[in-house]
Amino acid sequence: MNLRLTAGGLLGSGGFDAWQENFRRSLRTDVVKAMRETGKEIAETVRSEMRAVFKTAKPSFLKSMRSKVFDSKPDRLPALYIGSKVPWLGLHEQGGSIKDRMLIPLLPQHQRLGRKAFARVVRDLTDSGNAFFVQRDGRTILMAENLSANSRALTRFRRTERERSGVKRLKRGQEIPIAVFVRQVRLRRRFDLTRTVSRDLRRLVAAIEKASTST
Repeated sequence: MNLRLTAGGLLGSGGFDAWQENFRRSLRTDVVKAMRETGKEIAETVRSEMRAVFKTAKPSFLKSMRSKVFDSKPDRLPALYIGSKVPWLGLHEQGGSIKDRMLIPLLPQHQRLGRKAFARVVRDLTDSGNAFFVQRDGRTILMAENLSANSRALTRFRRTERERSGVKRLKRGQEIPIAVFVRQVRLRRRFDLTRTVSRDLRRLVAAIEKASTST
């Protein structure tokens, strides 16, 4: 007597290929999920590092550091991106120099004045004819007189001059330093994105391994 047995269902003809495809799809979904969740944690770690390094960083600048998983192409492995679209962040990461004619506001180190706000100050002073350069100790300084017509534009610079000179009240017409003219600025390396992300790679690997074994 001859018996012929056939197997049907999951491992039957064509079923194994279907099972493999379903398994790969499920595995890919779990790995992408693990990368997405761990990527958010890594990005938050990087933001904490940025918060410590750039002490006056705006929330929008910190939020620019983000994670994103690229998984739109099924024939390619998913990839995790950690980075920022802020173009000058790379200069702080690598160090370097900026060569151009620039005016640097003469304010205390812990105080910042945005580029647009400072441009408005210079424009207001120039339009009113109350802006001129002087040479001091080999440096070119943009000055302005303490005039009521420029009271608003000079507010922060008057306060800075009072703190610097130790006087309570500046005389009307007194010259106030506004900015120093430079042709080059050198920036030291302040931020190491590669090192920060590398520290968390083990966490990412562990999350991917956990996702792959639980599928």
